[in-house]
Amino acid sequence: MSEILAPAGGQSCALAAINAGADAIYLGLDRFSARSSAENFNLEKLVDLCGYAHLFGVKVYVALNTVVKNSELEDFLKSAAEVWNSGADAIIIQDIFLGKYLKESFPQIKLHLSTQAGTCNVYGARLAKEYGFDRVILARETKLADIKEISKIIETEAFIQGALCTCFSGQCYMSSFAGGNSGNRGRCKQPCRKLYSVNRNGFEEEAYRLSLSDLCVGEDINKLIDAGVTSFKIEGRMRRPEYVSASVSYYRNLLNGIRGDLNALKRTYNRGNYTKGLAFGQDKSFLSSAVQGHIGEFIGVIKVENGKYICQTLDKLSNGDGFKILRSGKEIGGGVYGGEAKSGFIINTRDRLKNGDKVFITTDTLLNKKLLEAKRTLPINISASFKAGCRAEIAINGYKFYGSSVLQSAQNRPLSIEEIKGCFKKTDTYPFSVEFGDIEADEVFLPKSELNSLRRSVFAEYYATHTASKNAKITADFNFYGVKTANNNKTAAICTSFKNLKADIGIFKPNDYFNDFQFLAEIFDGEKFLYLPPYLTGEEIEKVKSVAKKFDGIYCDSYYGLKLAKELDVKFFAGTGFNITNTLSLKLCVADYICISKELTEKEARELSTKNSFYLIAGNIKVMDLIYCPFEKKCASCDKRSIYTLTDSAGRKFPLRRYKTSECRFEVYNCSDLISKDISAGKLFDFSLCNENTVKVAQNAKELEKVFTNYTRGHSANGIE
Repeated sequence: MSEILAPAGGQSCALAAINAGADAIYLGLDRFSARSSAENFNLEKLVDLCGYAHLFGVKVYVALNTVVKNSELEDFLKSAAEVWNSGADAIIIQDIFLGKYLKESFPQIKLHLSTQAGTCNVYGARLAKEYGFDRVILARETKLADIKEISKIIETEAFIQGALCTCFSGQCYMSSFAGGNSGNRGRCKQPCRKLYSVNRNGFEEEAYRLSLSDLCVGEDINKLIDAGVTSFKIEGRMRRPEYVSASVSYYRNLLNGIRGDLNALKRTYNRGNYTKGLAFGQDKSFLSSAVQGHIGEFIGVIKVENGKYICQTLDKLSNGDGFKILRSGKEIGGGVYGGEAKSGFIINTRDRLKNGDKVFITTDTLLNKKLLEAKRTLPINISASFKAGCRAEIAINGYKFYGSSVLQSAQNRPLSIEEIKGCFKKTDTYPFSVEFGDIEADEVFLPKSELNSLRRSVFAEYYATHTASKNAKITADFNFYGVKTANNNKTAAICTSFKNLKADIGIFKPNDYFNDFQFLAEIFDGEKFLYLPPYLTGEEIEKVKSVAKKFDGIYCDSYYGLKLAKELDVKFFAGTGFNITNTLSLKLCVADYICISKELTEKEARELSTKNSFYLIAGNIKVMDLIYCPFEKKCASCDKRSIYTLTDSAGRKFPLRRYKTSECRFEVYNCSDLISKDISAGKLFDFSLCNENTVKVAQNAKELEKVFTNYTRGHSANGIE
């Protein structure tokens, strides 16, 4: 059965989702949530919500999907136990190794691997299955062909609606390095939604060069069903209840065979007029470079009459409605409803509008009210027997309840059937819809106050019985283990050529994964590793396997690399993208070499320094992986350069590197290079943007500051919160 999964950033959104007909909701705890700015839930509220949702058969998935530091391990594991004991149907986790530990400790826990884990091919899916996960939340970039293969291995959840991250899931560090707010900790400040220019012909003007349109799979949800997807996820824990209601209703109708109407969706939130997403290939509407935020729905054009701005439209609008105004595709202002006019309505605005400006409605007050009016109730059938000499017997949907005392015969006015029905029609705060079966009243007396008290106790007991957690309780007594710290004197370097490289481990990063392997003839005395990007399709992996076997091992920023290396019987180097931030994950990561997270401070990294761990200490800092073309796939006019420059409004310049697999993909690098303090872990250098001569000089520690003149100490001094 297909599951519609809705976001619940807070209580009001959770209720909107349930009332609109969601099959499941997902939410965050007030700690360890990748949406820390959402309202989120404490444990007490979570218990109540789980019970309420379960009354309607709605499942509740709780996200504990941030990376976890050593100092937080005990609190994290305790939180996971408390969430499960609260009645959650599954826990969403980013760190696959912490999930493995939880599953081994408590097999009854249901675990979903977060989209932050970047599952995009069968190798990642197999690892998740091996580690005990019940479901993978697919990376948004996963191709339809890979979705089909992954769904044969493990239950899958796919995004169908809402915002798209510009960076590949779990590999974004731009907010972290450019602003000090880590997306891996739920504090992303969305630098991808800012203005940038690019030094390529036609892209020099500032625009939202990295901002993607909102996803709307629409009727193509049927293709995902055919591919074997179980759960269909609506993104939006930061959005309002009316958006949640509109999204759930839209897809509920589609699954029920009713053709979808996008009006309500567009008016509640719509960035860029929607894209089908990368599962179906990059379309023309994938990027929203002209408009960053909510664009709404087009309803008419401006006509200037006697100094007033009239929107010519047949739509009926009302007080409180809000609008966005576009000219030549760009936002130039906004306004509010100002009253009726002969051919439409007046817009009140401080902006100077022109004839022909396009009007989009972004707040529709009547629609919002209608979306939130729906109330979901539970049908209950009540039978009752009130007989003298017996206790009152009440049956609700077959469950029997009894009064506390024996009923007495009436001396004067007996209790009537109408009084019983009138009393039990009052559902108090409970979401019940009452119908009656057989009601018997055998000339008994019962004060009205006692009848009301009986109703309240019966309803309370029925509600409690049907909302209590069915999960087998677990204890929060964890015996997790640390690691033995040790010095690692090895050096490793990521580079696009082995010429002039002197290191213990050379990690070759091709510019073209299918045509760039002349390096194999280059002389290099160290271990040779092939750099595999965090995203590869199943088809691309098959093509690269033969080349990968010629190396001593593979380096990868994504979990799938672990499984692939084992199949190829080569060594594995777990990259910085593994986001190893605690000793438990380090211990459980069975790899030959392991990178410590580049978001840890020098002090935090020292706790994870072992004989096979490495720490990025110098070079280029990759902050984004783009699995799409930021130039809108204008291949005919492409200059095919390897490096571009992305410049923000503050003048900061971020290198944009192109590489090829079966198609062009891109990496964004930090505006400043890295020179960090040396620690006892192995030294990792990133020379992805460096030429051979630069690599030669940069390996001399004394010369680093001459090579990387615009540099930062990174997070070695100032870590992430």
